[in-house]
Amino acid sequence: MTTAPVATTPPLSRTRLLVVGALLVLVALVVGVLVGRVSATGAAPMPGESSAEAGFARDMQVHHGQAVEMALLVRDRSDDPEIRLLALDIATAQTQQQGQMFAWLALWGLPQTSDEPEMDWLSRPVIDGSAGHDGHGGHTPGEPMPGVATFEQMQELQQAEGVEAERLFLELMIAHHQGGVEMAEAVIARSTHPQVTGLAEGMVQLQSKELDYMSELLAARS
Repeated sequence: MTTAPVATTPPLSRTRLLVVGALLVLVALVVGVLVGRVSATGAAPMPGESSAEAGFARDMQVHHGQAVEMALLVRDRSDDPEIRLLALDIATAQTQQQGQMFAWLALWGLPQTSDEPEMDWLSRPVIDGSAGHDGHGGHTPGEPMPGVATFEQMQELQQAEGVEAERLFLELMIAHHQGGVEMAEAVIARSTHPQVTGLAEGMVQLQSKELDYMSELLAARS
């Protein structure tokens, strides 16, 4: 009589389960925080055209758009299940967050685009009343969004295959996530709107965990 092999969980899959578990905990925490804030303070006032919240929603939609593009590119260029699943997670999560931010602007009665330069919302005052750009990583209002890949880097990713594509994707996405965390922390410093700060806090926590995971994957390919 032949004994069926016992299924085991590969080490990287266990790592992934930890990331997924942390995400579920994060979602529960964010929902709890939002419910508590809304019940305590009532409906938040709608941000205006020149608010930090509106600028963040517009810029982060664009920022997420490039992350989704990179994720879809690497899924077509890699056979590695970990990379493909990570790319799918990033594309799914950031597309959903794009939809949330699009909906915010529609709800606030604001246009989806603006003539305001990228990241100009960093000039808005932070909650403690200091100048908007002081002490924030040296990023100047009006500069391009942090972490965004150049046209040449995107072309390089399009032309790469296999491990080369995986390595380039991880390098670019690590920089992209670092920039996204910087942007999320910047709006947290400038907003008391519970939906905006709740989503931004979730981005910081989730993308920080993904940064650790991607660093492991990149080290394995060095």
